[in-house]
Amino acid sequence: MSQKLKSVKGTRDLLPPETSVWEAVETNARRVFGSYGYREIRTPVMESTDLFVRGVGEASDIVGKEMYTFDDRKGRSLTLRPENTAAVARAFVQHGMREWPSPVKLFYIGPQFRYERPQRGRYRQFHQIGAELIGDEGPHSDVELLVMLVRFLRSLRFEDLVVRLNTVGDAESRRQYAAALREFLEPHRADLGDDSKRRLETNPLRILDTKNPAERALLESAPELESFLSEECRQHFSRVREGLERHAVEHQIEPRLVRGLDYYTRTVFEISSAALGAQDAILGGGRYDGLVSELGGAPEPGIGFAIGQDRLIDVLPDSFRSAVRPAAPVLVVPIGDETLVEALQLAEELRDGGLDVVTELRARAMKAALGRADRLGARWVVLVGTSELESGMITVKDFADNEQFETPRAELGEWLRSRS
Repeated sequence: MSQKLKSVKGTRDLLPPETSVWEAVETNARRVFGSYGYREIRTPVMESTDLFVRGVGEASDIVGKEMYTFDDRKGRSLTLRPENTAAVARAFVQHGMREWPSPVKLFYIGPQFRYERPQRGRYRQFHQIGAELIGDEGPHSDVELLVMLVRFLRSLRFEDLVVRLNTVGDAESRRQYAAALREFLEPHRADLGDDSKRRLETNPLRILDTKNPAERALLESAPELESFLSEECRQHFSRVREGLERHAVEHQIEPRLVRGLDYYTRTVFEISSAALGAQDAILGGGRYDGLVSELGGAPEPGIGFAIGQDRLIDVLPDSFRSAVRPAAPVLVVPIGDETLVEALQLAEELRDGGLDVVTELRARAMKAALGRADRLGARWVVLVGTSELESGMITVKDFADNEQFETPRAELGEWLRSRS
């Protein structure tokens, strides 16, 4: 016997009925984002490796450790997308979206790929829901994006949200702060882990994101980024906070929040759920005012976020999950092989009337048919036998109440719809 094949490590099959929950979450995303003027974009899962090296940053963990990269038959280096903001920015430049009405608002839903240790809520093929606003640098774009995001999470019935906010300043602010932070940490190099030693050379700000307790304790006395912010950056951040307060979005300032990608500028944020733990964000994002020009386009500011859909669904409130119930199908059962053709025809008539219908594709004993109705979650079982065909009266069993009814065939659809 051949060995059974399994899904690749770090990937998984999403099966019914769980896929109904995924569909409901995505439907809410499309509805909420659409109400703010966002439209869906679908980028390729495979991009030029250079896109992520230039866009995400060569010093980032994603580029340095986690990308699925390979050469195609012509020797071109390609990568399965590890995130989608760079791909959306590439599409913005490639398709001349600068000429579209500004700002351009796009959202996406789809798989991403990173090579990391699989664990609960983290997979090598994972899924993200994200949105990008390109073309406006003002603080009101930051506020509207965050308000939209909170509205979306509340539509999923989250109530325990923790919005964490910071500003990483502009390029000059970060350059000055990186120099000060490097000067502070250099005498403590021996106390740093391998990742932080590497980051000390490439991007010291990333050390602020460390999970190492000893390093976090060391950073308590490090210089604060706030001290190096330009007045313009301070005002921008202040107006973002004022806007969130006006919209009753509770938030807290996290001075060490920098996010893991090199393209972020000014506002950065994460939102956590108490169900995951305060440090385990289900989404994050921020402003990236230099990304479009880094990818060859004219300078355009932008801001966006990405939600880890796998982890989001893991911690969905029970009140949302329990409300996701696929419509109970009507089960049409032929009584005898000679009625199968008519049973199929009747099922099509019911579907034309908007009902979900499952048809038995071969005659079954009544006990077996009712057992199948139970497994399918069907309430109504429509029996199609020779007597029903001759009389024009259809027998319907109410599986929930164990009652039986008769109704004219021509009125069957309306009869079922009125009771569904």
